[in-house]
Amino acid sequence: MKGNNKLSALKKYLLEKGSIAVAFSGGVDSTFLLKVAHEVLGKKALAVTVASEFFTEREYEECMEFVNIHGIPSEIIKLSILENEVVARNPVDRCYHCKKGIFNEIVELAIKRGIQYVADGSNTDDDSDYRPGKRALEELKIISPLREVGMTKADIRVLSKQMNLPTYNKPAFACLASRIPYGETITKEKLNMIESGEAFLMRNGFTQLRVRHHGDIVRIEVLKEEFTKFLDDSFREMVYNRFREIGFLYVTLDMGGYKMGSLN
Repeated sequence: MKGNNKLSALKKYLLEKGSIAVAFSGGVDSTFLLKVAHEVLGKKALAVTVASEFFTEREYEECMEFVNIHGIPSEIIKLSILENEVVARNPVDRCYHCKKGIFNEIVELAIKRGIQYVADGSNTDDDSDYRPGKRALEELKIISPLREVGMTKADIRVLSKQMNLPTYNKPAFACLASRIPYGETITKEKLNMIESGEAFLMRNGFTQLRVRHHGDIVRIEVLKEEFTKFLDDSFREMVYNRFREIGFLYVTLDMGGYKMGSLN
């Protein structure tokens, strides 16, 4: 099915649902889903953003800007996800426990607001990665409209561009906890270090990146075509000094380059 046909199928799917609360993170997928849902359902489409320690201030501001510009009804849920001891211990199925806590909150809010369905932005490409959080979505009966109509990430980017959405070329961005290896305890301090490091690299022109936290060591992942920036001595020294200021003793560049889900 071609992209525009999938878009028609998505609109029909959403219209049949009647009312929907979209888990809105400001990423490519949830932004696209929210915009289409708002076009189809109007005030019966609600954006719900869960602000936790895993969510950056930049992402939060982008979410608020988007719903304000487009006049989309929205709710903010503030959640201290690290109060969940299982999540903080960071087991291999951390994402399951995290998603269960987050979407429980969204489901409760939807019920209070008289909304029939809660949706996430999963697409068909997500099936290829390790995603224990999918089980939580299934248990809570969360719908994934983009996956249901067969949309890929490429479809969503193309259609987002046609709709003039600012996220059409936005780099993929997973939660901050995904930068810490399984089994290593997640703390607010570690998350702050990661957020500071990634914000610094983005200010210096890097697009798709990850700052991986390995105790005293930071492992920086950037696109291979951006490696040449580190050949400049002054730039490399600036990066080294900044990550030392953030709190890392050793600063490394991953020679394999950026890779989604490299800790899985």
